[in-house]
Amino acid sequence: MRDESSASEKNPDKIPERPAGTDPVNQTPGHPRAGKQPRTFKGEPLAGTKNPTDGVSRDISHALKGWDYESGTINVRKVAGLDGMPKLQMRLDLGLLQMELSGRPDGLRPHGCESLLEYFEMQLKDHENRNGTDLGFQLTDEQCQSLRDEAVLYYHRYLSLFVLGEFNGVVQDTARNIRVLDLCGKFAVNEQDQLILEQYRPYLFMMNTRAAASIQFKIKQYADALTTVKIGLRKIKKFFARFDQEEAYTQCNEVKVLRKFAKDIRRKLPVDPVRKLQGNLEKAIKEERYEEAAILRDQLSALVDLNVDQNASGPSLQ
Repeated sequence: MRDESSASEKNPDKIPERPAGTDPVNQTPGHPRAGKQPRTFKGEPLAGTKNPTDGVSRDISHALKGWDYESGTINVRKVAGLDGMPKLQMRLDLGLLQMELSGRPDGLRPHGCESLLEYFEMQLKDHENRNGTDLGFQLTDEQCQSLRDEAVLYYHRYLSLFVLGEFNGVVQDTARNIRVLDLCGKFAVNEQDQLILEQYRPYLFMMNTRAAASIQFKIKQYADALTTVKIGLRKIKKFFARFDQEEAYTQCNEVKVLRKFAKDIRRKLPVDPVRKLQGNLEKAIKEERYEEAAILRDQLSALVDLNVDQNASGPSLQ
């Protein structure tokens, strides 16, 4: 396979740490499968270097050569697949993950649908069409677990896409995982299945917001990007209010990331001349530079009067 692009990320301000519970190791505290019995799979016997039926080596050393794992970094790359389609790869300590760029990351189509989420959403719609209401629609423990397992696949992909700066895909995959939380939160039979994913909602809101605002930032729509960040912060604040944890909002890492991004965006916005003069005037008074303060006060008064006159005259006809 041919490398097309690659990236690694060490700066925690750019890529927030993995939220608790998304580690693929089942026994990690907080992981959706923590405490569950590990699943077993039937497969080939332990290993010869080649498949006896076709003589093809299963050793992946050649794919890892020259791409060393670095602890504390997120290393991803885009490669051309043998089928001619681009693939995403994420370097892990003992190997790598390979993902499809479209559809479900592992390339499967459960029940002929793009994902299990779409399958259950289709089932919900059929239920509503038959009954005129969503009352009575339910998701079992096993179905919710399958949706959580699937959400982890999309997590790996949107994180990889974020590192590569492909923000449209991040927006799509994070919005998709938010739909998983909404579906399980409303229709899971077990209360634990309704709530277990809610801890990740602020993280999903933050990543979705950061990606959407980054798209706007990239094309210099700074005011729109700032508005997007403010909306994302309101969503996170509403989440904490829902659980009566308003005090946790200001300490939330996702909030800190978005506030820092908002600060970076504001630096790109044009400076309001009135606010600039007000700031200079306050500084001059504080430092007892009264003659300069008097001049600044006159300039500020003149600028305010000019703005009032322009607003009173109405829009220009030119």
